[in-house]
Amino acid sequence: MKKILFLIIPFCLLLNACSWFKDTPEIGLVLSKHFDRKLYKDFDTAEYNVVFKQRFDALKGKLTNPNTIQHFYASHNEEPRLVTQFFINGGLDTLTAFIARVDAHGYNPELFRLEELKKALQGLSVNKFKTIQEVYPVVADLELNAAESLTKYDNFVSYGSVNPRKLFSRYYVPVKRPDSASISQVLATKDVQGLLKEIQPNSKQYLAMQQKLASLKAAGLGKSDQAKTILVNMERLRWKLPEMGNEYVEVNIPDFSLTWFSKEDTLSHMKVCVGGKREDGYAEKIAKYQKSGNLDDKPKNHETPILFSKLNSIQVNPIWNIPVSIARNEIYWMARKDPYYLSNSNINVYRNGQLIGEPDTIQWSNYSREKLPYQFKQGSGDGNALGKFKFIFDNGSSIYLHDTNNKSGFAKANRAISHGCIRVEKPLEFAQNLVKDKNRYDQLRMEVNLPPLDTTKMALYRKKLAKKADTVNLFKLKPTWFGTKKQVPLIINYITAWSQNGSMQYRADVYGLDETLWSAMRKFM
Repeated sequence: MKKILFLIIPFCLLLNACSWFKDTPEIGLVLSKHFDRKLYKDFDTAEYNVVFKQRFDALKGKLTNPNTIQHFYASHNEEPRLVTQFFINGGLDTLTAFIARVDAHGYNPELFRLEELKKALQGLSVNKFKTIQEVYPVVADLELNAAESLTKYDNFVSYGSVNPRKLFSRYYVPVKRPDSASISQVLATKDVQGLLKEIQPNSKQYLAMQQKLASLKAAGLGKSDQAKTILVNMERLRWKLPEMGNEYVEVNIPDFSLTWFSKEDTLSHMKVCVGGKREDGYAEKIAKYQKSGNLDDKPKNHETPILFSKLNSIQVNPIWNIPVSIARNEIYWMARKDPYYLSNSNINVYRNGQLIGEPDTIQWSNYSREKLPYQFKQGSGDGNALGKFKFIFDNGSSIYLHDTNNKSGFAKANRAISHGCIRVEKPLEFAQNLVKDKNRYDQLRMEVNLPPLDTTKMALYRKKLAKKADTVNLFKLKPTWFGTKKQVPLIINYITAWSQNGSMQYRADVYGLDETLWSAMRKFM
């Protein structure tokens, strides 16, 4: 008996070593059932994995995210997950169809390996393999091309082809970008058809632009400036901006406008003045300045940055902390030209935080602009450059919205005329929307010498006016702070085309950002 047992055990081990008892992997079972061929039941995972790695190495240089794809498949035993799940049910055909129509988003289908995907899909579909070894490279190619096509399509359609924070030096909006986790999540999808439908941009603005782009192409204008403007603004709409909520404020730099949105309604709309365009040849001039250190070589750049923040307070009768650049380039020269300019303009001078009592006696010619040891603040009042209202939101660029004592700018067609901050046409209306409280709004009105809407407060109002007019006890106007009813999201944006009342609106590329964006994305078109 023992002798027979010793003979049986090695024989069983031999059978196992020959894989006679190995389970057929899922891909083999799926293909065997679909094609009704036993050949696929001989699918050997170990042999396939070797081929898969070889095909990956051959295609690695052509993949957009090779490291992420490699890590994903390494963590899933190199299984052809996409082919297994989506070859039979038509998911890969759906992927191919979506990519074939990707020009509706402005993209070139070949960017997503359309022909390679079609070829690999056709190669498996013809089912003319004589040995199982012939199957492995076809499945591997189909899997890798499908992985590249799917993840790149998701990245470009869901997030856009360009990262604006890397492209623009003054773009301070925290846009969400694809990463290894999101790419792996796409590869792990259980419903590729559902995923492809879900990621399609479906806002009214995007759909209107797609329709306009299609009509331009049909008219043979697919390469026109108008089409280019549509394409760059479609790209902007693909960027995943922070959640604005139901109520938010948007400043559109090229339109020189501010709009207060509540869901799809417009609560308020007004003109704004934004920062002036940087000097022509800015890059060359700033390089020269960095070498010389001479302020005369420094080019002007007052462009308002693109940013996201939340409005949190209002300063009524504000003080203007004059920026160093304005102090050096403007205040310095005015003070040298007219010793009484500072006192006449209600501008206080400080040195090391200490107020200078008689700034009219300063010999400005003794100081160079580059090493000016003084700081300047313009006091509250009618002559203040910020007007009567300053609207505050956190940002790292010292930018804010404000009133102005020079209203003539709002009559200009090109309102890119400020030093970077944003002048609002209707500051009182904007303040009313922010405080959202009748009592607080009446207090705010009285601070700027306007009667309260509540007539029962007229006695208080007259008392305030009398105090300010008292010539015996000189009244010194100081800033007053008002908090907003709630923090209101604010986005300072750059949009040069949008749909309005059924027609497409276009605005001039005032800062040249369309050109910069187009240069970065044109290789994908």
